[in-house]
Amino acid sequence: MTITENDVQALVGPQFRALADALAAGPASVADAPSLCEGWAVKNVMAHMTMAARYDGPAFAAELAAVGHDFGALSEKVARRDGELGFDRLLDDLRSDTMAGWAPPGGGAAGALSHVVIHGLDITAALGLPRTAEDRATLLVLGSLADGGVAAHFGVDPTGKRLKATDLDWQFGAGVPVEAPASDLVLALAGRRRPGIDLSAN
Repeated sequence: MTITENDVQALVGPQFRALADALAAGPASVADAPSLCEGWAVKNVMAHMTMAARYDGPAFAAELAAVGHDFGALSEKVARRDGELGFDRLLDDLRSDTMAGWAPPGGGAAGALSHVVIHGLDITAALGLPRTAEDRATLLVLGSLADGGVAAHFGVDPTGKRLKATDLDWQFGAGVPVEAPASDLVLALAGRRRPGIDLSAN
């Protein structure tokens, strides 16, 4: 069955909302807990994930120009500054129609889905919460990371490994077996350290 760009985009909003619901179920103090993104608390990841909800095209361009068109510097600046917004505001941004319809330039719907699934796991894995992304979304991101070559952008090379999810019907590659929950495989392919998994590029 062919999966269209619209099919993938339709999955984006539900993943943002599921993460918001999981975070809203706990105390607001969770915003200050550390995430898997080095140096960022949960609130900083939330702010990074939802930039598009607060900055339209011209506003984003102005912010980018202010840091010499260095997107890394902009991400850091916005994550820290907007992370100080109220927790409820950040939850509302996660649930916004803007984020549901957002796609990064050059990344399309697949990029948007990877963005919410990976960063969602940066939060939930650090907090010891279950994965909030639904199975279909997680499988698409796993495929994009492993088979689509996206993992290389994170300094990861799964060559020579046979990756197998223990909780979903997914496997990839051949070689040394690496079996783990799908959430840990997503994170490892995205360059995050996970216990017992080494996918660093040689």
